[in-house]
Amino acid sequence: MGFNYDQDFKHINFRKHPELYQVGKGEQGVLSVEPYKSEILPHWRFKDPDIARESASYLYGMFLGYKDCDDFVGMDMARKFLQMGFTRARRYANHSSGRKYKEGTREILPIEVDEVKAESASIFYKIYHMANEDQHYLERRKIHKEKYG
Repeated sequence: MGFNYDQDFKHINFRKHPELYQVGKGEQGVLSVEPYKSEILPHWRFKDPDIARESASYLYGMFLGYKDCDDFVGMDMARKFLQMGFTRARRYANHSSGRKYKEGTREILPIEVDEVKAESASIFYKIYHMANEDQHYLERRKIHKEKYG
């Protein structure tokens, strides 16, 4: 089952109703699932390596806090924000405008190299993998998927 974007995200508290949460693929739902989005988003930054390091470290700390509370949805959302830190920083490392495609087409714009954003992406990538490979997280994800889809 994929991520259900038809849910009433404005009125669902996924901490109170984790059974309504679907893991989905990649970063699906990262900017929709409350109250986690509001808790995590203010700490998500990747402008330069120092900011990325501080942000990724903070988000990983949030991941561990959710883990300590056995809050799978929180762990998964923190993991998604770490993944999004990598993917967005990587996008800006390759395309300073943030646009990958020529407007109105699927033609990929020429790749530029921004070493600062590339380093930010690398920082998020390493910490994202720490969360994504955490054994407790993997066990809880399996259980959640089996139970709720």
